Amino acid sequence: MSQMLIDYYKAIEDSSRKMLDAAKLEDWEQVVRFEGACAVLIEQLRERAHMEELAPEQRTEKTHIMQRILLNDAQIRYLAEPWLLHCEQSFDGARPLLH
Repeated sequence: MSQMLIDYYKAIEDSSRKMLDAAKLEDWEQVVRFEGACAVLIEQLRERAHMEELAPEQRTEKTHIMQRILLNDAQIRYLAEPWLLHCEQSFDGARPLLH
């Protein structure tokens, strides 16, 4: 049964890789789409994790998967930074002054 937990981690890693691929193409709509998929998978994983435990060798595999997910996330954030700054500036310019 605990293989299902590892499968969730692998699916999250796959979605994070797809997010990174989309970010490299500056396809921010796709990034958001895959981010949503990750959020659903993470919630499902949380629910399953209360019912199952990973074997020691699976915990090692989980650690490696999590490291790759974090690396993907860092790269996505680096690529998204200029886009987020542009969005922030656009919103700042669109806000009415409250004086």
